[in-house]
Parts: sequence; C-alpha cells; structure tokens
Amino acid sequence: MLESLKSTGKSIGRDITRAWESVSDGWSELLSRSGSALTHFVHPREEIKTAAGDASAPFPSWSILAGEVEELDNDIVVRLEVPGLSKEDCEISINGNMLQLIGSKGFERETGSSTYHLMERAYGTFQRTIMLPRSVDADKAKASFKNGVLIVRLPKLGTDAPRSIQVT
Repeated sequence: MLESLKSTGKSIGRDITRAWESVSDGWSELLSRSGSALTHFVHPREEIKTAAGDASAPFPSWSILAGEVEELDNDIVVRLEVPGLSKEDCEISINGNMLQLIGSKGFERETGSSTYHLMERAYGTFQRTIMLPRSVDADKAKASFKNGVLIVRLPKLGTDAPRSIQVT
C-alpha cells in the first residue's frame, strides 16, 4: 500500500512539473513575442465609475496592441491591430527612427443599469512606440486603416548598408 502511494505521489509530481513547464513556456513566449505590445491605457476616474459601478471594481488598464514591422526593398511597413478604434482615434508621429501611435478608445455601454460579468477590454488613452529598423522619409509616409488594422508605409531613406573604409 505504501509503495502504491509513493508511486502515485511521484506520478502526480511529474504531472505537476510538466504542467508548470507548459505554463512557464507559454508565459515566456507571450512575454518575448508580445512584451512591447502590452500597452497601458489611462482612463479618467469618472469613466471608471460609470463603467464599473464604482471605482474599486476591476477595470482593465492594460491591453495588447499586437504589431509587426516588415522591411521591403524600399519601404518599412508597420501594421498594428487596434480593435475598437477608428482612424479618427489614432495620431501617428515619427521622430528619427521611432514611430509613435497615440490614441483613445472610448467606453461604450448599452444601458446604465447593466451588470458586467466579464471585462477584459481596456479603455482610455494610450501611447505605443515602435523602433524602426532603418531611417525613413517621414514626409512621404502614408497610413491606412482596414478591418481594425492600422497600416503605416514608410519609404526608406538612403542606404544603411555597411561600408568599408580604407585606412591611409
């Protein structure tokens, strides 16, 4: 009987270890792939009270704005998923090799008497900065918005290719 309990205990220990490793791997991948996509939303206290019923209720202030930066022959293309936003909610600026998106996502509620059972979406103002891999011509940049994805096309400036310099 004691051997059976020891065997069961070891088996449970191995299962817990495997489960923990799986959770740990998932969190590691989430942080490595989406760490910079985690965006802080700031909302006025009055809006929180209206949304959640009182200021102490949980109201998310972080959300993921997933993105990608693609380098083509002549352009850098930045795509950001911005669900719940319209193009009017987005302000884009470029400073050197940094693209900055500032936006605002308003809270909408069907009625004032409803009760939320799940609230995972963040609302308020936010700022997301993305480092660009090359220098770009900000004056010729173009932005478009399609299906909740903001697309910014930035023509590259000159070449950043390595050069050999002869020492004399």
